[in-house]
Amino acid sequence: MPLLVTGSIGIDDLKTPHGEARGVIGGSAVHFALAAKLFTEVRLVGVVGEDFPPDFQAFLEGQGFDLSGLEVRKGSKTFRWSGVYDKVTSDAQTLAVDLNVLAEAGPQIPGKFAASDCVFLAATHPGLQQDFIRQLDKPRLIVADTRDLWINTQREALLKTLGQVTGAILNDAEARLFTGKDNLVIAGRQIIEWGPRFVVIKKGEHGVMLVTPEEVVVLPAYPTTHVVDPTGAGDSFAGGMMGYLSQQESLDIDSLRNALARGTITASFTIEGFSKEVIEGVTPADVKRRLVGYAEMLRVAP
Repeated sequence: MPLLVTGSIGIDDLKTPHGEARGVIGGSAVHFALAAKLFTEVRLVGVVGEDFPPDFQAFLEGQGFDLSGLEVRKGSKTFRWSGVYDKVTSDAQTLAVDLNVLAEAGPQIPGKFAASDCVFLAATHPGLQQDFIRQLDKPRLIVADTRDLWINTQREALLKTLGQVTGAILNDAEARLFTGKDNLVIAGRQIIEWGPRFVVIKKGEHGVMLVTPEEVVVLPAYPTTHVVDPTGAGDSFAGGMMGYLSQQESLDIDSLRNALARGTITASFTIEGFSKEVIEGVTPADVKRRLVGYAEMLRVAP
């Protein structure tokens, strides 16, 4: 089944210890979609300004995404972000952020997308996430991302969003901030009490944790030795995870565990280059080869 994603589409200026890239395509929806397309068809909903470079739009069209939900808004400017990493294992220092079109009304979901079975809501304003949900029929799977900004400023709205989704995804610092719990298992179970059936907690270079009411699954990051730019790694992880889940009949623990592994692999490609420069050339066969090695690395005797 096609997978619907809605989130930011932007223009980034990046600098890491390995170099810099200026004016490259970025945004949560883009990083997510490039990973998810390795598993399924992707429907992309987002809004850009009239300054969105034509070659960027041509690139998105060339990836095979259904862009019926991409709005180019006249009189508006595209979201822009500039950041620098002192170390590739650290969080980025934001140098400049221009919300531009993201500070305006959100895009509308095309009518033909309303029946989408699987939906990913990137870390936009919780009220906007709820508006997207209202435009949908009855998806089998809705997963919402969030960020510390909304935890700090829109807590009640975020709690309302969590009551309407199947799964939540956030990083370890956000999970602790949101719940006030240091232990991530306890934090995950607290979030589940607010609505989701499962919670995925990203831990950066230390991997990922899945928490359900009954189970806990922890997987390490893929041991790549060539980390160039971590921007978009979390969205790429979510794209691989959701792309795989969209093709599964069940959301049981085995499906979720295997989805984590796919997300881990897609993220490992994204961080090996700036923006799209590595992930755009990755094939399903590349994912499978890396996944085989990853599975072998995890094999233990009971």
